[in-house]
Amino acid sequence: MIILAFPDYLSQAQRLANRLNKPLIEVTLHNFPDGESFIRLPPSLPEHLIICLSLNQPNDKLIELLLCATTARELGAKRLTLVTPYLSYMRQDTANQPGEAISQRIIGKLLADLFDDVVTVDPHLHRISSLTQAIPIKNAVSLTAASEISGFLKQQFSHALLLGPDSESDQWVGAIAGNIGFDYAIAAKHRLGDQQVEMTLPDKDFSNKPVVIIDDVASTGRTLAKAAELLQAAGCKNIYALVTHALFCGDAYDHILKSGIKTIWSTDSIDHPSSCIRLDTLLANAIRAIS
Repeated sequence: MIILAFPDYLSQAQRLANRLNKPLIEVTLHNFPDGESFIRLPPSLPEHLIICLSLNQPNDKLIELLLCATTARELGAKRLTLVTPYLSYMRQDTANQPGEAISQRIIGKLLADLFDDVVTVDPHLHRISSLTQAIPIKNAVSLTAASEISGFLKQQFSHALLLGPDSESDQWVGAIAGNIGFDYAIAAKHRLGDQQVEMTLPDKDFSNKPVVIIDDVASTGRTLAKAAELLQAAGCKNIYALVTHALFCGDAYDHILKSGIKTIWSTDSIDHPSSCIRLDTLLANAIRAIS
């Protein structure tokens, strides 16, 4: 077994390789001026490869995965395990209007055709209960970073109130709070578009205590910023944010910091200045369990 790492996930993959005591080789990746990708792998490969790549910037990376996995099979690999802590294209799980592509199903089938195992962390699932419903293979493994996040928060605060931004976060934020004995509350959110959200806070005292807004994905940052605005209006002066997957598209990171949030933390599922919660132990344990 060896670890094949794409360049923008190299440091995380190296920590994973160290945990598993396996060699790591970096995939040679080049982008031509017209946007096409060039991939080169070692000409001699073992039967089992673990390919590490988070699927932010998904349109380019899915093509790169297709090239990588197909080439690996041609070079003799018998088992391909994809470690992709951030898994894209999971939000569109049904056709809301006739003619819409159900991208979760389409991309899930693509990954199932390419890989024997897929390991991810806190995928953005709504109307399905198991990742195998999206990626129809036996080892479609959905992990949660709740324990890692709980441990990190316990190091930062003796006590804090955790705020989930919407009803979908209730079970996850509640589990994190329960792990460390913190209080939590859940806001109500209605998304009006990619850059606009409406939100109301629950009836709770938010003053005189630190509040940590917790979300699985931050892309535009508008949800976190709106929550911070409402918390300040409710008298909260110490506001923090923690996300699993720090996409932070465009001006999102600056927008969040300008909203009154003191510090933003994230896992290392995506390489970002806020990434400080490491997932290598979680991922290594999952790989050992299916190997």
